[in-house]
Amino acid sequence: MKREHLEHILRAASRIVDERDFLVIGSAAILGTFDDDQLPNEASRSDEADIAPYNDPSGEKSLRVEGSLGQGSQFHATFGYYADGVDFRTAIASTGWQERLVSFATEGTGDGRGWCLERHDLAAAKLAAGRQKDYEFVSALLDVGLLDLTVVAERLELLPRDRVLPAYLAKARGWVKARATDA
Repeated sequence: MKREHLEHILRAASRIVDERDFLVIGSAAILGTFDDDQLPNEASRSDEADIAPYNDPSGEKSLRVEGSLGQGSQFHATFGYYADGVDFRTAIASTGWQERLVSFATEGTGDGRGWCLERHDLAAAKLAAGRQKDYEFVSALLDVGLLDLTVVAERLELLPRDRVLPAYLAKARGWVKARATDA
């Protein structure tokens, strides 16, 4: 995903649900902090953006985003990228993440605005998900100097224990420790 794709998704989602603010989680959140030319290929290979409308207590707006802009939609077929309509409960992030969100509002977002997970919160969440593609994402960001491994380790310790599988957290801790030893 490129920044212009995220801009387009936020602009379209804003019109569909008449909402300005969206939480952006998942790999697309990195686009709130860095331009496309700063990111390694592994950090922008996803064709989806996980977004949650801010004012959506029933989840109805998220479903409308999913139906209009989601995987398999006409939007997806036309543009080659899509939005997953999620809600705030989907975000598994380190304590205090709300205070560290990065605003993403450009001319291209129109009336929409993304609130993106901060890069270290995003990295900790990705590692805690335990998937190979997420480890590759975080590794690529570390390799080009876009993350501080010490901060990632700190954010891992701030993840909600009731929402992260202990085995995945242990794997993430071990991976970070090995990366620190290799550095």
